[in-house]
Amino acid sequence: MSILKVCRLGHPVLRLEAKRLPEEALSDPAVQTLIDNMMQTMIEYSGVGLAAPQVHESLAIAVIESHGSRGNIPMTVLVNPDVTILDEEFIEDWEGCLSIPDMRGQVPRWRRLRVDALDRYGNRLELIAEDFTARVIQHEFDHLMGKVYLDRMRDFKTLTHVAEFPRYWLPEQKGQG
Repeated sequence: MSILKVCRLGHPVLRLEAKRLPEEALSDPAVQTLIDNMMQTMIEYSGVGLAAPQVHESLAIAVIESHGSRGNIPMTVLVNPDVTILDEEFIEDWEGCLSIPDMRGQVPRWRRLRVDALDRYGNRLELIAEDFTARVIQHEFDHLMGKVYLDRMRDFKTLTHVAEFPRYWLPEQKGQG
């Protein structure tokens, strides 16, 4: 497996709608290698999700995984995902992005959704996701639609560098300094 180069905001591939894969493409060793490399890259850079456009491939593939305090998400590969919102509740919370390094911002996201996708082997997946898992899926789905979290922010006053985040934005630290 290889660690892939992550493109940064400004690269045109991040603003393209990713191409959906024909189901038979999942048997291509190159596609399977891309998926393996995406998983390894996400882990290497301590991400909780990575979409193929972020590694210069305009394909509708995303990988997600988290074992942190915000939520436990098993390693999941989503190919050609479709997202259906299941309620009208928004939750605003902090997000970052490997393609927008060292920045964080508050982003409103739907609280609950359903994802219909293929797994890496072409099996159909239907997932109901809530809270942090729903946030991660929406973030990666946005990448597949040519969007980044900045496009969803309501107020850029919350956009902050990670060095300033704990000093000014974490509840127990806010206002100090």
